[in-house]
Amino acid sequence: MGLFKDFKEDFSQAVNELAPGEEEAKLNETAARKTVNTLGQDVDVKTELSKLDGLLEQVKEEPVVKPVARPVMPQMAVTEPASTMTMKEENKVMSDIPVNETLNTQAAAPQPMISDETSVITQGTALTGDMQTTGSLDIQGTITGNVACNGKLVVTGTINGNSSSSEFFADAAKIEGEVISSGTVKVGAGSVIIGNISATSAVIAGAVKGDIDVQGPVVVDTSAVIMGNIKSRSVQINNGAVIEGFCSQCYADVDIKGLFDAK
Repeated sequence: MGLFKDFKEDFSQAVNELAPGEEEAKLNETAARKTVNTLGQDVDVKTELSKLDGLLEQVKEEPVVKPVARPVMPQMAVTEPASTMTMKEENKVMSDIPVNETLNTQAAAPQPMISDETSVITQGTALTGDMQTTGSLDIQGTITGNVACNGKLVVTGTINGNSSSSEFFADAAKIEGEVISSGTVKVGAGSVIIGNISATSAVIAGAVKGDIDVQGPVVVDTSAVIMGNIKSRSVQINNGAVIEGFCSQCYADVDIKGLFDAK
């Protein structure tokens, strides 16, 4: 019996070694049954589907909130006021200014800049051409051309041309041309001027052949000889002066025509 029992066990072991796949198949089948049984534990498919449908409806019903883009306001450039004065105050200030003063301010011509320099043309020097300077001129020589200076023009030599200055003084000079000054014109004894004279005031002690147009007073000294008309605000003729022409005080404040027209 013992021998038969040992033989049976050896035979069973040999069979198991020859067919190992059967045991694995049995194990796989058992696991599959367990899986099927696990999935089949009282699962209501309709209930689960209805739950899913409810979730889908909730998702559809919930409104989608989109982010609202805020409008970007353009940044305005901040400028400082030109003045702290308001428009009313400015209008009041402008209304306080008389109209005549405003017009006179606009019509006033800018004054030329006058430097402190003085150019000297020495005696014996002769120049041909126009001269211009912002300072003063002292002409002792001879210049053939126009002369313009913003300052004072002193002539003791000769000028063959027109001259303009803020103040004119001739002493024993010879000038052929117009003399224009924004100030006073003084013609000393021994000076000869052939040309018109325009100024704001004048003192004549030399010889002038031309018209004299002065906005202010004119003084004709004893040694003066004038061949031409004089237009001024007032005229003073000293004893001994010679004038061949007409004298008119057309710039005077007296209304001459009104006096004779009045009844």
